[in-house]
Amino acid sequence: MHDEPERGNPADRPPSYEPPATAQARPPLPAAPANTGTAANHTGTLPWMVLLLIVLITLLVLPYLAEKIQYSLTRGEQLAKRDVALTTLAGMPETNSRFSVVANAVAPSVVGINTVVGGSLRDEWSGLSPRARGEGSGVIVDPDGYIITNFHVVNQATGVTVQLADGREIKDVRVVGKDPYTDLAVLKIEASDLVAAKWGDSSEIQVGDEVLAIGNPYGLVRTVTAGIVSATQRLAPGVRQTQEFLQTDAAINPGNSGGPLVNLRGEVVGINTAIYGQAYQGISFAIPSQVASQIYRQLKETGQIVRGWLGVQMVDVTTQIADRVGLDRPRGVFVVEAVPDSPAAEAGIRRGDVILRWNGTEITSFLDLSRQVAGTEIGKRVPVLIFRNGREIEVEVEVAERPPEFE
Repeated sequence: MHDEPERGNPADRPPSYEPPATAQARPPLPAAPANTGTAANHTGTLPWMVLLLIVLITLLVLPYLAEKIQYSLTRGEQLAKRDVALTTLAGMPETNSRFSVVANAVAPSVVGINTVVGGSLRDEWSGLSPRARGEGSGVIVDPDGYIITNFHVVNQATGVTVQLADGREIKDVRVVGKDPYTDLAVLKIEASDLVAAKWGDSSEIQVGDEVLAIGNPYGLVRTVTAGIVSATQRLAPGVRQTQEFLQTDAAINPGNSGGPLVNLRGEVVGINTAIYGQAYQGISFAIPSQVASQIYRQLKETGQIVRGWLGVQMVDVTTQIADRVGLDRPRGVFVVEAVPDSPAAEAGIRRGDVILRWNGTEITSFLDLSRQVAGTEIGKRVPVLIFRNGREIEVEVEVAERPPEFE
């Protein structure tokens, strides 16, 4: 049998202790922190703080590391290119050495040209008319004494003197022929032990190729300047637009006219002829060797240049002209006027026509047509394709010799 809890009258139970009425009640003591709960909170917060710290460090350091890596990659690429460049340069002659070798190879062929135009020297006592003096350059292109220079150097000269590179002065100079159309002339001297320069091919010249200009600017004999080819097939400002030029930044000044422009093989690729402005400004022009060598051969053989003649005034076809005449695109040349009684007029070519083809070759510009006509044999009958009133027509032109007044 189980004991039952004591039951009875509460009054019979012993009274519980109660503090005296006069005693102050003490405030209850704060509950002791639960040790197990605090440890758990600290353990849960610490990983988050560490993670946050790692994220902050990463955000601060990562751009720096990325920048350093990029620098390293770029530097590595540059060093690799540098190594390749150094290896390549080690197998090439030095540029300066090459310039000096080219200059030495060509200099014996370059001559100075002095001209006199007019009568006697000025005499303050007699009052005789003065005579003008001119200076230019030239280059020997045949050991027999043939020299090519500019037309404007010897034009109207009553006396020409050639000064050779070895110091000899030749006064017996014959003007073989002159061509104002290309600004070229050929001279002939009688002298021994002459050194001829070699012709190069100007059609192989590219923009950026290095070249040397050799001549006598302001009478400073055998001056050599270096530069690059700035442009090919250039129309020179201020020069009659009858041909295209090589443009270079090699320094060319008054007195350089007629001297050679040479490549780094020591070959003549141009004849220096003009500058932009009154003095060197970094823009100079040379007649391409393809033109100069052809003119030289003709002048040497015949003393004159005979060119074919069509007899039209023309301009390149622009977009506006093409739209106006009904062409599908700008091509050919537009005939502004046909000279009366010219081969063009006799063939029926008239104002407003567009010449598309000459002797089966497509025309790209008025200079292109001018060159093709000039090089056509005199008396030859040539098919010419023209565009008129919305359709193509072929006519036949008999090429005539260019009259002197059109030179």
